[in-house]
Amino acid sequence: MRYEESLKSKPVRIGIIGCGSVLSAYMKLLERLQAKGQAEIVAACGRRNQRRIAKQLGIANFTTDADEIIERRNVELVLVLTSMLAHGPLTRAALKAGKHVLVEKPMSVDLEEARELAELARRSRRHLFCAPFTVLSPTFQTMGCRIRRGDIGKVVSARGRYGWAGPSWGSWFYRPGGGALFDLGVYSITTLTGLLGPAKRVTAMTGIAIPERVVNGKTMRAQAEDNAHVLIDFGESAFGVVTTGFTLQQYRSPAIELYGTKGTLQMLGDDWDPDGYELWQNNMGSWQLFKETDPDWPWTDGLRHAVECIRGKARPVVTPEHAFHVLEIMIKAQASGRDGQARAIESTFEPLHFEARIEAEPAHLVHDRTRKK
Repeated sequence: MRYEESLKSKPVRIGIIGCGSVLSAYMKLLERLQAKGQAEIVAACGRRNQRRIAKQLGIANFTTDADEIIERRNVELVLVLTSMLAHGPLTRAALKAGKHVLVEKPMSVDLEEARELAELARRSRRHLFCAPFTVLSPTFQTMGCRIRRGDIGKVVSARGRYGWAGPSWGSWFYRPGGGALFDLGVYSITTLTGLLGPAKRVTAMTGIAIPERVVNGKTMRAQAEDNAHVLIDFGESAFGVVTTGFTLQQYRSPAIELYGTKGTLQMLGDDWDPDGYELWQNNMGSWQLFKETDPDWPWTDGLRHAVECIRGKARPVVTPEHAFHVLEIMIKAQASGRDGQARAIESTFEPLHFEARIEAEPAHLVHDRTRKK
C-alpha cells in the first residue's frame, strides 16, 4: 500500500490540550469521527481538577503537562483548546515538534508571534487550522456563491454582529490578552473578510463599558475592552462595520448584512450557528427566505475539515493566512480605539473558493407592499 493510501485509511491520532468547557463541544464531533474510524483520541492535557472530566468523556490517557502531548510520537494532530494567552506558545511548540495543529481563536494575541506561526506551518509543511470555522458552514458557502455570481450586484456596505452579556467564569476574558474582540468579534471579522476578501484599512471605537465584572462569585476590574465598533475598509468605497461586546444582552437582528447595488443578503441566526438567509433583489421586488439547509452544522466543524485534509481527502479552506489577516484587523482596531487613528492593513490572503448548491426556489416570499412603484 502506498504512503498516501495508508494515510487515507488510518485514523488521525489526536492529542488534546485544554479540558475546559470548549472540549465538551468538540467531543460530540470527535465521537462521530471515532465511530467512523477517521480519528482516534490518544491523550489529553488539563488541570488536575479536570482529570475527572476527561475520564467522563472517555479519554483514558490524561496528563497535566502539555509537553507530554506535544512530544508523544503517536500524536499527529494537536488540539489547542486553552485560554487565549496560551494559544500562540502551544501552537508554536506543536508545529516545531512536527504536529498538525487546530487552535481555538485567536491563533495568538501577538501579531509577530502569529506571523511566525503562519511561516512555521508553511516551512514545516504541517496544517494549521485556526478557529473560528464560520467559512465552512453551508449557509456561508451559499451566500458566498450568490455574491460571487452577482445576485445582489457589487457589495458596498456590510455589517456583522455578535455579542452577549459576557462570561461569569475565567477572569482571563477581562484581562490583557482577552477582551470581546478576540473572543467574539473574531467571528464577524472572519465571516466578512471571507465573503468580501481582504481588508485595506481599519478604524474603531473600543472601550470598557462595564468596569466591574463578577467572575466565579468574585468582583474584578475589567482590563480588556468589552465594547467595540470596528469599521473596515475593503477598498473601492466598500465598507463594513462589526458590532461586538460583552455588552449585548439580547438581539433579534441578522448576524450578517450585505448591501449590494442590486439587492441585499442577510444571514439569519449567528454566523457560528446560521438559521438560513434572506435575499432581496430589486428585480424581484420581494424578500426571499431560504431555510437553513443543515440545522445541525456544528461550529467545531473545523475538526472534521482538519481530519479530512490530514487524510488527504480535502484541501484546506481554513488557512493560517486568513486567520493572521483577521488578527491584524483586531489588533490594529484595538490600537485605533486607543488613539482614534485609522490603520492600514498590510497582510492579505487568497480569496475563498465557494462550493455550494444554490436553491432553485426559496422557502417563502415576503412581498414589500410599502415599496414605491
